Amino acid sequence: MQIKEASKKWNISERRIRKLIQDGRIEGAEKIGITWIIPDDANKPIDKRFKEGENFIINLPDDYFNTIDEKLAKLNSKRPLSQATLKSLEENNILNWTYNSNAIEGNTLTLRETKVVLEGITIGGKTVKEHLEAINHKDAILFLEELVKSNADISEWNIKNIHSLILKEIDNANGGKYRLENVKISGASKVPVDYLKVPEEMERLIDRYEQWKQYHPLIRAALLHGEFVFIHPFVDGNGRTARLLMNFEAMKSGYLPIIIKANVRVKYYDALDKAMLSHDYTDFIKIIADEENKILDQYLKILNN
Repeated sequence: MQIKEASKKWNISERRIRKLIQDGRIEGAEKIGITWIIPDDANKPIDKRFKEGENFIINLPDDYFNTIDEKLAKLNSKRPLSQATLKSLEENNILNWTYNSNAIEGNTLTLRETKVVLEGITIGGKTVKEHLEAINHKDAILFLEELVKSNADISEWNIKNIHSLILKEIDNANGGKYRLENVKISGASKVPVDYLKVPEEMERLIDRYEQWKQYHPLIRAALLHGEFVFIHPFVDGNGRTARLLMNFEAMKSGYLPIIIKANVRVKYYDALDKAMLSHDYTDFIKIIADEENKILDQYLKILNN
């Protein structure tokens, strides 16, 4: 098989495969003319760029997610939901998710104004950018839902597509493209990686994510969000993309969307900063678990009425 086929089979980039060939890490790889040929039965090389077993600090009891999982099981026992109920709940999720995620980033649309914008009406006194942020976020959620339904994998390609939707008509030049400059996260204590290392770090993130299967799905969701933010691969839109990726993992595992509320913004940023500095994800996971608990309670209350 050629490099392109190996890339698809192993879910790693063609760039990384060429580097592995150069390092002699793919047994049997042979160059014929200008094309590298890899044996069909070749094994995916073990990534030596990071140690197996990362030093995350997660100070939670083993039964921490039991209540959440019991509520989820109770909700699933009531499925299938009626089409009318399902549509109402999903529309409410899209509205609240869009409003809160954008508000965290400084968008001044209120919840009611966001609802009106998503219905196609322009709000006087609000910027075009704020309108586009609402519309684009909804489109990104719908795209995410399709990825979940199709059981797609988390990949750099899908991450870039999500980000492109976030910045559509706002900054097309940077949408879906890794940054070509160094940045600082406002209010954060740690500086993201050098822009030259972003492609490698993003590929490494996908590989690391594959090593997190021993964790509860909501822990994986938290780690994916946090580690993505620490790389900060894009010039803008990293926070919204991170929260979408967090829910990509949660929803693929059957959980409801985790909607971080704008009114816990300071607590949310403090927890992320703590994770960035010390790899202690305890507080951040608690925020995620709290929001998952709330939305499960909301669903169950509606269905029990």
